[in-house]
Amino acid sequence: MPAFTDTTSVLERHLLLQLGDRIKRLRKAQGVSTVEMAKRVGISRTTLAAVEAGDPAPSMGTYLRVMSVLGVAADLALLVSDTFQPPPEHSAAASSRRPAPQVEVRVRTDSSRHEAQDLQSMALHKEAIRLIQDDPALLARAQEVLQRWRAQGGSRSDSLWSEWESILAKRSWRKALGRTRRAQELRQASPLPTVLPDDVRRNVLAQVQALKTGVILGETHEP
Repeated sequence: MPAFTDTTSVLERHLLLQLGDRIKRLRKAQGVSTVEMAKRVGISRTTLAAVEAGDPAPSMGTYLRVMSVLGVAADLALLVSDTFQPPPEHSAAASSRRPAPQVEVRVRTDSSRHEAQDLQSMALHKEAIRLIQDDPALLARAQEVLQRWRAQGGSRSDSLWSEWESILAKRSWRKALGRTRRAQELRQASPLPTVLPDDVRRNVLAQVQALKTGVILGETHEP
């Protein structure tokens, strides 16, 4: 199982999606509406929707407040405790010759759903948007591709392409980065991946493939 030692954007996105899913399931299991949850946390419903979608835009503090209201803040408390810290210098534990216990967390996508496909689509779009923000000429290229597609006519994707014209003109990327059915449909009819260099595309595909197999988090040592 490969260790994730290179770029980790896809892995990080996958973990956030899983966290958002868990938060949403917990809220529903507790019978709390989005209106009530947003009120308890002190955030807008839009921000709560972003949290439940695993969006990286909300701050860690926002995620923590939502988890606290749901009663699962202890999960994050482990990260700031002494649990994973090295033992104090000159202590018995520090001088012990026994190998330190190893903790491995294995992360993989759910093959029974379309997680990998959605994750790959999302990652490709994130990379395309990042490149467009650095090089506006790529936006013009995406618009040219879109115009060429629409000029062919007679496609069932025409309504989606029409919406893409507005998205590109206004740079309203969030419409295509959500987890709604419409956002998924937009990504399927998107011109953005056409602007990606081959090496960027291969990198994203490799990361997604690694998640299909399983990724190890944590140090591993040869015996």
